[in-house]
Amino acid sequence: MFTPGFAAFCRVSRAGVHVFFRPARQNECGVEKEKGNVLTTRDRIMGALCTRFGCFSRFILAAGLVFAFAIAAVVALPGPIAGKLLQDDMIARARIWETGLKNVLTDGHRTFVDGTLAPTDEFALKLFLDSSDIYRLKMFDAAGRVFYSSRPGEIGSVTNKPYFRDVVATGRFYFKQDLKNASEIDGLAAGAGGGEERLVAEIYVPVMVDGQFAGAVEFYRDITEIYGLFQQRVKMALGALAAAGVVLSLGAVGAILFAGQRRLKHMRDRAEKEQRLMAEQVRLTREVRLLSELNEWLQSSRSLEELFDMVSAFMSRLLVDCAGSIYVYSNSRDVLDGACSWNGGELHDHIRPESCWGLRRGRTYAFGTSEIDFVCEHVDGEVHQGQPYFCFPVLAHGETVGLMHLMPIHGISDEAFQNMRRLAQMCAEQISLAIANVRMRDQLHHQSVRDPLTGLFNRRYFLETLRKHLEGAKSRHEALSILSIDVDHFKKFNDNHGHDAGDMVLRAVGSTLEHQCDGDETPCRFGGEEFVVMLPGTDAAAAAQRAEAIRAAVERSRCATAKRPCRGSRFPPGWPPTRRMARCRRICSRPPTMRCMTPRRTGAIRSVWPAAKARRPRPR
Repeated sequence: MFTPGFAAFCRVSRAGVHVFFRPARQNECGVEKEKGNVLTTRDRIMGALCTRFGCFSRFILAAGLVFAFAIAAVVALPGPIAGKLLQDDMIARARIWETGLKNVLTDGHRTFVDGTLAPTDEFALKLFLDSSDIYRLKMFDAAGRVFYSSRPGEIGSVTNKPYFRDVVATGRFYFKQDLKNASEIDGLAAGAGGGEERLVAEIYVPVMVDGQFAGAVEFYRDITEIYGLFQQRVKMALGALAAAGVVLSLGAVGAILFAGQRRLKHMRDRAEKEQRLMAEQVRLTREVRLLSELNEWLQSSRSLEELFDMVSAFMSRLLVDCAGSIYVYSNSRDVLDGACSWNGGELHDHIRPESCWGLRRGRTYAFGTSEIDFVCEHVDGEVHQGQPYFCFPVLAHGETVGLMHLMPIHGISDEAFQNMRRLAQMCAEQISLAIANVRMRDQLHHQSVRDPLTGLFNRRYFLETLRKHLEGAKSRHEALSILSIDVDHFKKFNDNHGHDAGDMVLRAVGSTLEHQCDGDETPCRFGGEEFVVMLPGTDAAAAAQRAEAIRAAVERSRCATAKRPCRGSRFPPGWPPTRRMARCRRICSRPPTMRCMTPRRTGAIRSVWPAAKARRPRPR
């Protein structure tokens, strides 16, 4: 029958049969019309067929829904039903366990009030656990503190679970079930797989004493088998009611599950791949950041000792799974001195260049990557034990400045260690450039403050250091003296015997000054044949004594030229024997009051301040 006021139309195509309705209009005789036309018999027959076909489709759809509901019931309901039945059964069993526990305790439930066990209670509890089907037991006092546990390590801990305070402390049972690894279940058979998961029930039973909450008992039981049994029985009951629907829909459910599993596997694989890529990106970002920081810190280091301290700190973060050490060539370049190590790396005081295959071959030596390898002599056999290692020659500006040795720490696979080679090579390059820069900076600084002829400090160093000593003497109220020394008749001797002989005289005087000065006394070559000595903390009298001692030492020194060696004489040929080789011309002394004082002239000592003041040009 048609729905009053509607006209049914059927359209048949290759895509299927489509039934649709449109509002219909009726004439005075009650004959239905569509758009002013009276429905013919053919239209009525086709409409009826389409209506029956639509009902059949709806029936198939309803049957499919019923079958789907039956399948859903068989699949979804056994779990909750079995869980509810199992919960009631476990709570009932927990009551029995709680009664048995009360009987084995010496003071019964009073034990929970005191929170202590009698001497015989622990043995009784152990027998109780062995005779029951629970594998773990914990006893709490009213505050939630564990005063007994089958695992002694948990005794004394306090639970902060919200359900203990909200549910158990109010006198109600609390039940929960969770999947745990088989290794966490005490007393499980040794044949169980280490990765197998077991279903464990945890039941909290409140202990009430005189109507007050005195504590609780937590029972642990493995319910994997019993849960499976309950679930199997529920499935059998539901399966008997919906067997027909399950049989008809197995194919569809299987296809859906299979497609879902494939899609889930695809999504899981994609997620794992993205996680690996993300972890690799994070690792690379961290390495780049640490390398940038390492380069920045190394460029700001002032000495090799400070540089190697920075290298040890950064390498322990960059190469976490490697133990390493760094050696640098000595000035003689016949040995390499141990500089630093990290992560327990082996560090020798000295090694020979020929003891390392990396230095002998001039490139990185990776032990353990070839079929035939030879161990370096500097590697200790007891520490090595056949493990792979790297020897990176540290090169800078085309010159080998040292060696970096890396070994894996215990527990690191060979593949993971080999993957660190690229990062280690980058670190070696950064370190090599930093070592070369520090050495070049030290060399330039040495050249800028040292006199190349005598080896003493030059005028520039003297002026810089003098400012620091003056400020320090003023702040500490200490004396400061300066000796001004020159070589007598040096120009005449230089003209008669040549510049080489004059240079020898200057070197002899400089060597004597360097040996005579100790502590804070600083000898410097001021220029030409003039020398100065800074004496911090020395007054004028002590400075005069030091000046005389230095003059006497210079007088006792021997000097000979390459053309005319002087044997049996203290001075070169032509040197006036009646005159002293050097004399102290001036003494400048600052007392603690920082006022200039002019000492009396004694022998070769003359005051600098009146003469300097007289010779000082007046500014125009």
